[in-house]
Amino acid sequence: MTDVHSKATRSKNMRAIGTRDTAIEKRLSGLLTQAGFEFRVQDAALAGRPDFVLDRYQCIIFTHGCFWHHHDCYLFKVPATRTEFWLAKIGKNVERDKRDSAILLAQGWRVLIVWECALRGRLKLDDAALTERLEEWICGGGQTAQIDTSGIHLLTVFPPHTA
Repeated sequence: MTDVHSKATRSKNMRAIGTRDTAIEKRLSGLLTQAGFEFRVQDAALAGRPDFVLDRYQCIIFTHGCFWHHHDCYLFKVPATRTEFWLAKIGKNVERDKRDSAILLAQGWRVLIVWECALRGRLKLDDAALTERLEEWICGGGQTAQIDTSGIHLLTVFPPHTA
């Protein structure tokens, strides 16, 4: 199946996708600020350029788009066009996420992934529930965890992936 957009239109659309200050990052930033956490953003000196770094708690928080990082939820849909290309591209993102998380863990950081579906969409968590999960993990512990529409999940293997 061919793309419904011309190559120029598709290229323009792809260039418009931001890598910082996304809507999900802005929402999470607001919740962290409101809860009184101090953090740095987009630290290029750390593997994966984490979205949020909480030095006091030795925590890293990534906000992952469900499509780009292949989350098994209602927001992830396999593209109908150029399927092989997209699955390979997304697969590389997943492998890079695993590598970056392993590096951060080896450096003594704790790593949390907050999935896009927890932050936006019809099943998103409300502010109170999301803030409670964040505080629970940041202050409570656990080396690795993820937050999705069903809440927080402490992980023993990181990051989980079902392809």
